[in-house]
Parts: sequence; C-alpha cells; structure tokens
Amino acid sequence: MDEAAKALRTPPQMCSYAEKHNLFQLMQNMLTSLVLEQPEDPISYLISFLERPNQERPQVMLLGPPAVGKHTLAKRLSAELGAVHVKAASLLQSQSGPSRGSEGGSAAVLVQLLQERLKQKDCLHRGWVMEGIPQTRLQVLQLQEAGILPKHVVMLETPEDVLLLRNRGKLLDLITGDVYHQTFIPPDDKAVALRLQPGRGLSDEQLLAELHRYRCEVTALKSAYQHVLQVVNGNQHPADVYKHALTFVRTGSHFRTPRIVLLGPPGAGKSHLARLVSQKYKVVDVSCDHLLRSVAADGSGPGAEIQPYLDDGLPVPDSLLLRVLETRLSRMDCICRGWILHDFPQNLQQARSLQESQHQPNRVFFLEAPDDVCLERLVLRAMDPVSSERCHSVTRPAPNTEIQNRLRTEAVRQRLTRFRICSAALQSVYPDGVHVDAAQDPRSVFQVLESRLYSR
Repeated sequence: MDEAAKALRTPPQMCSYAEKHNLFQLMQNMLTSLVLEQPEDPISYLISFLERPNQERPQVMLLGPPAVGKHTLAKRLSAELGAVHVKAASLLQSQSGPSRGSEGGSAAVLVQLLQERLKQKDCLHRGWVMEGIPQTRLQVLQLQEAGILPKHVVMLETPEDVLLLRNRGKLLDLITGDVYHQTFIPPDDKAVALRLQPGRGLSDEQLLAELHRYRCEVTALKSAYQHVLQVVNGNQHPADVYKHALTFVRTGSHFRTPRIVLLGPPGAGKSHLARLVSQKYKVVDVSCDHLLRSVAADGSGPGAEIQPYLDDGLPVPDSLLLRVLETRLSRMDCICRGWILHDFPQNLQQARSLQESQHQPNRVFFLEAPDDVCLERLVLRAMDPVSSERCHSVTRPAPNTEIQNRLRTEAVRQRLTRFRICSAALQSVYPDGVHVDAAQDPRSVFQVLESRLYSR
C-alpha cells in the first residue's frame, strides 16, 4: 500500500505548468461564473467565457465599522479600477415591497439582490467594489453559497473615539454624493466647501450600538476571508489609506502555490517569520537545519551519512543535502500547500542547484539587518550548534562554560561574515527578490512579506 501511494505522488511539474498558464485562477473564475449565472447550456457558456477579453476583473470587498471611511475609499477605488461601486443601501432602495424581517430573511433578500446585480453586464465586464457587505457571519455563508467570492478584502480599523469624532462632523456634497469632514477630510475646492451640508450621521448612542454589533462579527469576518484579507489602519490621512488599499488590490489575484525562500544574515528573523507565514497560510515550514537533524535522528539511509558531519560540526556536502531537500519538497504536503524554506541556499552553488531542480521558488525575500542588530539578537538568544538547545542570556543562560564558549560573539561574527561574503552572489541568482528591512518589529516585517506574497 505504501509503495502504491508513493507511486501516485503528483509531479511538481504539474503545479508549475498550472501556475505558468494561470489555470488555477481560470478554473475558479469559470466555476464562480457558472454558479452566478447558471446557464442552460454550460458548455457553450464556458466557451464564450473563455473568449472574454478581460479575465482579471476586480472583485473587492471593503469592510469596517461605521464612520471608518468605507464610502470614500470605495468611490476612489472603483473610479481608479474602472469597476462598479456596489452598495447595500442602493440595492435595498431598489427593492419594491418590504425588505425587513428576521435577520436570516433580510440577509437572504440582500444576497438575492446582490446576485442579480452582479449578473448585469457592467459588473461582469468591469468587476466590482462592494462597500460594507457582508456585515455578519450569516451573510458571509449566504454569499459563499451563492458563489460570490471576492479576490481582495480590505478591512479598515480605527479606534472608537476617532469614529465618534468623525461621525459628529460629517459633511455631504449633495451634487456628487462625496462625504467630507470639517477636520479629517476638508475639501480642497472652495466652491465645494461652500455647498457642503451637514451629513445625516448616527447619534453617538446609535453609533456605539452599531460598533458593538460590528465587534461581535468582526472575528468571523476575518476568519472567513483570511487568505484574501488586508487590514488597513483607517486612522491616517485618506490618501495614505487609499494608497495602501490600492497597492493590495492591485496585487495579482491569480492563485499561486507559495514556494518561498527566505534569505538573510543570522539573526534577521527567518525562523520566526517562516513560522508566522506557515501558521496563517498553512504552507509547510522547511528549515534545512531542522530537516538534516530530523533525517539524521532517523538513522536510516541518508541519515546515517549525515550524522558523522553533525557530530563533528562540519557542513553536510551539497550533494547529500540536496538529496534530502529534494525528497522533502516532493512530498504531497509541500506540493499541495506550498512551502517556505530557510537556512538554504547559503551560497552561489546551492542557489544555482535549487534553480536547476524541479522546486524553483516563486518568491524570494532578502531580510536585511545590520550586524549590530543581528549580534544583539543572537547573543541574547542563541542556539547551541552541538546540542541544538536554545539559550537566553537572561531567562535561560548556558548551563556551563563549555556551552557558553560555543555561543560567544566571535562565533556569531564569523557566521555574519560568511553571509556577507555570499550575499551579492545570492542576489545575482535572484535579481527579482524582495528586499525587506528586518530591523523593524516582526509584525511589520510579516506585513511587508504578506503584501508581496501574491503580487505579480
């Protein structure tokens, strides 16, 4: 049974071909359109679908609490992208007859109206920017059942006190429908300023009640759209909010199985960043150092060859290392979910060997940090290269002088020097690699990587 299962492994070339020709996204787009339009003749419909000139239509959802600026951002994005601005209020106003009722009934009415709107030619050909929909977990489920799946979700977040201030000073241009604020978003045009009227905002009590309802649902919204979600700080100048949202929305929406390589000096935070990416995107965290120790501990096959090098503190030959790495990256979890690799490659020859294999990375990140930052991190928190035990100079100091000597600053400097020597050669192999300032806090580094993970 085990031998048969091994024989059925999916070849890595299949995923590479599918990504090169954008087949995953094409299949998703076709299935979504079939569910939305439900044509009588699916085959003829799919043929006409493939003949459409623009398959990369924007499908964006803007979420956030009341008074956070969704309307202003939606108008700017839809104008920039040439997409249709879709609002719940407009849909419900077009509904004849009662639209209120139970939460489930009201949500069902909204989803039905939304389905009908998205079937219209302008949405099909230009795409859409959806403002403030969905608002609840129930609406999310009904949208998913209806096949309404966004490619990008932007969620604005702003402190409660700021939302209260924004709500109190709202101004409305009755001609254009644009929303301004006497403090946060004043108009640049004097003629516009003269015709502004106080907007009909919620009372403080109503706003707080709406905020409470939103807070109860926001975790479910984030969970439902976590793989296409970007949280943007709405408590900044509208131009900056727009820039961050537009940058995210313009990232490639086509599916790409992550094959990520993290390069950088020791102490740059590669292991921590790999763990964050693995936890959120479910890709396989492949540390070359951990992989070698794991295979060696197994004691059979390549493990028996690797162990003597680890015992003597010598580097494992590239031919043996690559054989182990090739085996790991060929497993189904790596092929189906993708992987994030660190501790390899470390020099020009290793990088070239990886490029010549069947497992070329499609994202390479260079984590850049000065030596003093790396030294501070490594000396404070270091791993014994012999026992693999982690030590901390404050909370978990080395148990004896022998281990402490192995963690000395001079050894750290040697590792840094080796990386600096090879850095230029690695950059020559990966000229399109993304350079990230790794001296900043880990969450900021993660956000930078995340914003480039699916970009073209």
